[in-house]
This record gives sequence, structure tokens and C-alpha cells, in this order.
Amino acid sequence: MNPGLFRHRITFQKYNESAVNENGFPLEENQRWQDIKTVWAMIKTLQGREYYEAATTQNENTVRFVIRYTSGINPDMRIKYKNRTFEILSVINDDELNKTLTIIAKEVV
Repeated sequence: MNPGLFRHRITFQKYNESAVNENGFPLEENQRWQDIKTVWAMIKTLQGREYYEAATTQNENTVRFVIRYTSGINPDMRIKYKNRTFEILSVINDDELNKTLTIIAKEVV
């Protein structure tokens, strides 16, 4: 595993339905996402059959993130990368070796 390939900083966020502000009022919908974990990732574009299968659903930007293995990542979360937001479609433990996770995500527009 080449650590130089993991050069993109991404943040995992989890939705909190019961989030309130300092006065006890519920937060707006877009403010209920809380940062859970920030990690280094490798971003890979989809190629070949993967790209065409993803493109058939709609004109979506589907991306593959590869991170070092960490527990607690699930499809209920989302990813923040720079000023972009991605909805997690699947989380795959590569070869079941607990070394890397491949995360397939689509950009939220």
C-alpha cells in the first residue's frame, strides 16, 4: 500500500435527528449532519463497466473512495470532500483483510 496515494482529506458525517441549538430548538435540516471521522483517502474514478452501469441510473457523479480500514463506517453516513457532498452507496472491506475499505458514493447536487 503506497501511502502517497492517500492524499485527499475526507470527512464522514452522520445525521442526527435530535440535534438542537444552544436554546433547545431543533436545527435546520442541513445543519443536523455531524462530523464523525476525518481520514486520508484515495479517490478513483469509475472505469469501464462500472462507469456505464453508474451512468445508466441518471447523470450522476459516482466516485470510488479508498481509505485505510476503520470500523464504524456505514451507508447511513455521507462524505464531505472540499465543498462537495457525497451520499454513500456501499462500503466494501477489500478482500476481507481489514486493510482498506472501498466506498462507492454519488455526489449530492
